[in-house]
Amino acid sequence: MHLPKINIPKKYLKIGAWVIGTILLLFTILATIAYNKRESLLKKMIAKVIDKADKSYGLELKIGEAGFSGLSTVNMKNISVVPKDRDTLSTINDITVGVKLFPLIFGDVKLSQVILNTGRINIVFKDSLSNLDFILKRKKKDSTTTKSKVDLGELAHNLLNQFLYKIPDNMEIKELMLKINDNDTAKLSFLTTTATIDGGDLNSTILVNETAAVWHLNGHVNPGKKQLDVKLFAEGKQVELPYLNNKLRAKFSFDTVRTEMKSAEYQGDDFMIAGSWSVSNLLINHPKIASNDIVVPEAMIDANMLIGSNYIALDSSSTVLLKNAFIHPYLKYTLSPNKIYEVKLHAPEQNAQDMLSSFPQGLFESLEGLKVSGKVTYDLSFHLDTSIPDSVKFNSALTPNNFKILKWGKTNLQKINKDFIYTPYERGKPMRDIVIGPSNPNFTPLSEVSSNFKNAILTSEDPSFFTHKGFVQESIRKSFAVNFKESKFVRGGSTISMQLVKNVFLSRQKTLARKAEEILIVWLIENNNLITKNRMLEVYFNIIEMGQNVYGIGEATRHYFGKSPAELNIGEGIFLANIVPRPKIALYKFRGDGGLKDYLYPYFKYIGNIMAKRGLTSPDTSGYGFYNVHLREGLRQYLLPDSTTIDTNAFDNDDPLPVIETQDESKTLFDRLFGGQKKDTLVKPQLKMDTLPKTRKEIRQQQREERRKQKEQEKNQEKQ
Repeated sequence: MHLPKINIPKKYLKIGAWVIGTILLLFTILATIAYNKRESLLKKMIAKVIDKADKSYGLELKIGEAGFSGLSTVNMKNISVVPKDRDTLSTINDITVGVKLFPLIFGDVKLSQVILNTGRINIVFKDSLSNLDFILKRKKKDSTTTKSKVDLGELAHNLLNQFLYKIPDNMEIKELMLKINDNDTAKLSFLTTTATIDGGDLNSTILVNETAAVWHLNGHVNPGKKQLDVKLFAEGKQVELPYLNNKLRAKFSFDTVRTEMKSAEYQGDDFMIAGSWSVSNLLINHPKIASNDIVVPEAMIDANMLIGSNYIALDSSSTVLLKNAFIHPYLKYTLSPNKIYEVKLHAPEQNAQDMLSSFPQGLFESLEGLKVSGKVTYDLSFHLDTSIPDSVKFNSALTPNNFKILKWGKTNLQKINKDFIYTPYERGKPMRDIVIGPSNPNFTPLSEVSSNFKNAILTSEDPSFFTHKGFVQESIRKSFAVNFKESKFVRGGSTISMQLVKNVFLSRQKTLARKAEEILIVWLIENNNLITKNRMLEVYFNIIEMGQNVYGIGEATRHYFGKSPAELNIGEGIFLANIVPRPKIALYKFRGDGGLKDYLYPYFKYIGNIMAKRGLTSPDTSGYGFYNVHLREGLRQYLLPDSTTIDTNAFDNDDPLPVIETQDESKTLFDRLFGGQKKDTLVKPQLKMDTLPKTRKEIRQQQREERRKQKEQEKNQEKQ
């Protein structure tokens, strides 16, 4: 095939040649002028940067020498950065920086070379001040300007580009020291003896706290293709973070962490970052997470992150791997017009033993050694629109398929089907051993418990106990809504099954691990019919705390009313159900004459009406036995005067998920770098001051005296 011949007149060729030649000549002239003037231009630019640093950030920036060492390479010596009225932030003896010319034409500053010899970065925190304050302070905006909407996808794209542009094609760093001093309570030093990038290969050697450890950050980087694959590891030991040990009373270590970014590009209107993150032998220990070390031998997430104009999401195509088990997460946080939280987890059907064995070591102590067969599937969905919290959606389902328990682990979950010894704990200390069986005179079979108490406690604590499988999802859903609206933990979603497991099989330590273990044990018991509902209720009634060192319905009825559980009237049944959530304040609900205080009357009406509607008691317009509840004579001498007002918050017995606490009240490095101004929404409010004119010391002495008298009375009763 021959292309048609195009004849171009010679005069047009000459004109074109003249135009191109003229442009090249002008470019050459401008380049020559710029080259000759570049030193003066560099001085002006440095002066401008120094002035801006001073006026905008309060930084005293000094550069001893600066000049070009190549066509696009600048060498600077004796650089120092000192924030106003703060410790010196940084000093650099010698640094050479080269930029790429072609991207510079389009306004992009991409580094081609960085050579640094001897530098120091010194971060100091003193009380509420630091020499990083200039970074954290936001510039004051002109009140007359309108606030423009930020496109999160575009923002992420620009920030990622700025990060990648600062990764040079070639790098050589020697003797760069980073020191952190946080109020003299935690000190860290990282000395990068060498760090190089050659042909995309990254290699580095970092000395931690002089001789404590040697770290390496190695891998391959290709910023042009938006790809990187780097890993952090230590020589001959785990990577440890002593700052967490000293400041947060936590241990955190691992063998290797690997981060890979495979691509970063727009998909339609969304910006997607694809990559993976993996860790080996991760160890975590914090008293609010677990009472022992939690070890994750192997974990990886293959993630696809989507960033839209108003949301950030982890796509459901992502996969989390824990040894042989895997799950597909979906997380989405929408910022506008309303903040919306969405979570979905899907674990396709897989071998149950593989999933059980994949849990981190030390997470479920009582289940260690448990052997199972069959398969399981798990699905969870959560959706909360903060503008309408009552519409929160929650669903969680672990579905078995031919699931069987082959061998018990450390704990036999069927032990309560026979007589056993129960040991209640107070603040981590055992109180006494209680035999749950006929050999204990206070043990009460379910058939001998008054229906007035049984119906009252089921109505108030767990109305669907005999029909649910350990969990009431509607109750959990409402708890999310209430706790979000109150910005604190005010309502739980525990069933009687969960309370029983918590007390019988687990330690009373309030940790995240214990809560997760509680949920799994309840599922194993309820879905495998290991214990009948009647036996669960019977054991629950006989171990439940119902006062200061009062456990079980048998002890409680004799302690408060001097009668047996079978003799309880409707009022006494409702009262005992009322004290279950906060048993230690039971006596404060009585007047000096032994009758109930008036503020309890509406509660009796409320619970009584519900029971009446369900046919559990007869309708009653006089308070469902409120006026028939009388504390036995022997206990009335320990009651405080009716005029006394007690701060009952001091006896709070709720069991919310724990908040991870720091060692002290002062702000930590993480607080200052990443926020921490808002209080954790799960932290309980501080106790209100007692309304009595008495001092707190006097009130505590009064309470101790009351407890002493109560113990003396119990001893006298035992002798009788």
